[in-house]
Amino acid sequence: MELLVDLHTHTVASGHAYSTLTENAMAASRKGLKLLGMTDHGPSMPGAPNLYHFGNLSIIPEEIFGVKILPGVEANIVNHEGELDIPFSYLAKMRLVLVGLHVICYPGGTSEQNTQAYIQAMGNPYIDMMVHPERPDFQLDLERIAYKSAQLNIPVEINNSSLSTIEEKARARVNCCCFANYMAKYKGPIILGSDAHFWDRVGEFSAALEVIHEAGISEHQVLNSSPERVLDYLATRRKQRLSISKVPLSIA
Repeated sequence: MELLVDLHTHTVASGHAYSTLTENAMAASRKGLKLLGMTDHGPSMPGAPNLYHFGNLSIIPEEIFGVKILPGVEANIVNHEGELDIPFSYLAKMRLVLVGLHVICYPGGTSEQNTQAYIQAMGNPYIDMMVHPERPDFQLDLERIAYKSAQLNIPVEINNSSLSTIEEKARARVNCCCFANYMAKYKGPIILGSDAHFWDRVGEFSAALEVIHEAGISEHQVLNSSPERVLDYLATRRKQRLSISKVPLSIA
């Protein structure tokens, strides 16, 4: 399976990543990628940019080194209600909104509380995709998340970085394989993400590809197998937002 899109990458703006957008785009171009997400962490992450950074994303060129750029955010779930650390007014203007749980930003809880927080965020019309549910930091009902992904047509990530981090690799792989099997069962849309925090990791999906092949997940189920599929999906999400008459959630 050839993947021409990496939607989950970070720049120096995240505070704990070490390459610029230009360096990431150059790496993406060299690897033959056609579409690159710039998804720095939301402001509740220590060292992350403040809201002014996200309000200025429109100045970023649409294309760098022949690679189309999708400026956005990896927003943080901050409580058991699934609220995020980015206001609606900012989310509505972004071209790509990823959402995940992070130890420093989320208080933790029972499996039920964590799962509910994740699913509540998944139902937020201003988000596009969910990331790394397989990380062992929080207990989650992975089957319920896979089912909800299919029901809501919200892509959920198999995170390559989780599988390549030595101290987490064994535990994360068990969770990844379990989650991939559930995604194969319910047929929800998947993305593979590098979660690159340095330019040489951009477009690195080898460990995640191994997991989805073992689970029998087809190329059709993997959204970022095609730049056109990603852009069509994002365009549909934005049309859906225009039809929203009431804000269903209050965002921190």
